[in-house]
Amino acid sequence: MYEHKSQKLASRKEYRNRIRKNVIIASFIVLISLTIGVVGYKFTVPEFDWYDSLLNASMILSGMGPMIDPDIVLSKSAKVFASIYALFSGITFLTTFSILMAPILHRFFHRMHMENDEQN
Repeated sequence: MYEHKSQKLASRKEYRNRIRKNVIIASFIVLISLTIGVVGYKFTVPEFDWYDSLLNASMILSGMGPMIDPDIVLSKSAKVFASIYALFSGITFLTTFSILMAPILHRFFHRMHMENDEQN
């Protein structure tokens, strides 16, 4: 996907295009994940309107935790969905972060490898 360590460093334009591409991919993953959460909350917690579903899905996806009203008692299916969605969100966070960091870390290590080769 990226240049080999024996190749020269990618141009700034190519590097920016890689970052742009990865931001688009990560944004798409977050959008799909958020949609899953919103729809899941909407249909497993009947007391939630679309805004409450969006709030809770966003909070879980960002790792902040749910914003459930203490007066609302969750059904068993809602608890199961919330648990699965929380686990899914943790994996999604790690995946998205990795996708965003890949071109940056690759460039950093490629440059460091090039500097080591120049010193030897």
